[in-house]
Amino acid sequence: MDEDLVRKIFRSEQVRVIDEYTISNEPITSIDLMERAADTVFQWILNRYENNKKIKIFVGPGNNGGDGLAVSRMLAGENYSVMVYHVKFTENCSKDWGINYQRLKDQEKAHVNILTGANTLPRISPDDLVIDAVFGSGLNRPVKGFPAEIVDHINTSGAEVIAIDIPSGLFSEDNSENDPGHIISARYTLSFQFPKLAFFFPDNEKFVGEWNVLPIGLHREIIKSTPANYYYLTGSFIKSKLKLRSKFSHKGTFGHALLISGHYGRMGAAVLASRACLRTGTGLVTSHIPRKGYEIIQNSVPEAMISFDESDIFFSTMPDIEQYDAIGIGPAIGMKNNTQKAFRELLETIKVPLVIDADGINILGENKEWLEKLPKNTVLTPHPKEFERIAGKTPDGYNRIQKLIKFAKKYSIYVVLKGAYTAIACPDGLCYFNTTGNPGMATAGSGDVLTGVILSLLGQGYSPGDAAMTGVYLHGLAGDHGAKVLGEESLIADDIISYLGMAFCELRDS
Repeated sequence: MDEDLVRKIFRSEQVRVIDEYTISNEPITSIDLMERAADTVFQWILNRYENNKKIKIFVGPGNNGGDGLAVSRMLAGENYSVMVYHVKFTENCSKDWGINYQRLKDQEKAHVNILTGANTLPRISPDDLVIDAVFGSGLNRPVKGFPAEIVDHINTSGAEVIAIDIPSGLFSEDNSENDPGHIISARYTLSFQFPKLAFFFPDNEKFVGEWNVLPIGLHREIIKSTPANYYYLTGSFIKSKLKLRSKFSHKGTFGHALLISGHYGRMGAAVLASRACLRTGTGLVTSHIPRKGYEIIQNSVPEAMISFDESDIFFSTMPDIEQYDAIGIGPAIGMKNNTQKAFRELLETIKVPLVIDADGINILGENKEWLEKLPKNTVLTPHPKEFERIAGKTPDGYNRIQKLIKFAKKYSIYVVLKGAYTAIACPDGLCYFNTTGNPGMATAGSGDVLTGVILSLLGQGYSPGDAAMTGVYLHGLAGDHGAKVLGEESLIADDIISYLGMAFCELRDS
């Protein structure tokens, strides 16, 4: 794996070790590293806010507060109106905090107000900009007492909030034992060098807001050598996966995919998945459909070949699968007994890569013993409810991801858990989060399109892991292009297909 192309997500204790290694081996003093980190926040704010904005900065006693003090000094030096509030719930402050406190005092441009439980809470106007630097990523206990009052006061002020590194009160990974009532709700979170794992879970969206990663020059050697279980996808990484096409290629070069989908009255899924499969570059697509879906597919996807089921209205019998390079099954096939029997027969006979979606996953949920029959490296593409049907319920995003990873390892498969930051869990225990896509893609048929995209890549000879990651990234990127032109509200699944070409072009030209 090219560490320069894919991005690691580290746990907070790993980041602490990386910080210490950087200080020892760059070498750089801890106070200078803090200054470097604070400068990235300062530059980010400088590029987005005029200096007529009143800024109120709340700092705690640790290094996160030290970052806040340094940012305060930098902003005051550019004639921003800065008010600093030291949330004093202990007499113990970090060494670098003390240095930055003295530097701020020596500058004589911003006064530090000491807040204790005895104080009246400071007034915060909805027009103010609040910078949260009370607690950092090392927090491992729910916020209580006076600090909790400060958090609640900021949250109810109506002011826009920028969190430095992580919103105060949020744990970096597992928040299942946290108190969600006392966590900063930020508009922006500016995370140093790496995102936190907690940023990728829907439970934490209201706290994190829009997150940005600010590189602070941590040592590349230790980043490269430190193992990670979590990654997030980048365009450069996906570009490195794309296959080049030979001038002398022909349609047979790019594979023949079989798509088993559709149910009379629900043929749209077959149309969307077939069109997406073709648009993603497979040479040939055969759609296995119930007989009454013939005219619909023939008129909507003339490029696709058709395999007829014995049933007029649903999938009931396995076609001959010898000639295909990859098979996709599930979109709108229904749950009838004959469908389930034919699905089981496929699992027992298939010898080529397989992607399963929608009703295929629901059938597995009703027959969990069939999970053992899944061929190794099969790709499953459930949404959260479908995953719940095959793996059981989980209380929150963190525990869902842990279950996802264990599930993929247990059955030696790839599981694509769809949603914002779609997660791809791999048989080796690694998990990748997607970074493309938008809420406009939460629309009927979007998942059918993804099935077609992944099936196409499998048919072209991409490995199941590369097909899952590349497919998810392309699917989201196409949706992003569509949303820019049409708006999120107006985006429909067919638009995602239409913009797949632009997604490919962006990756190729980047």
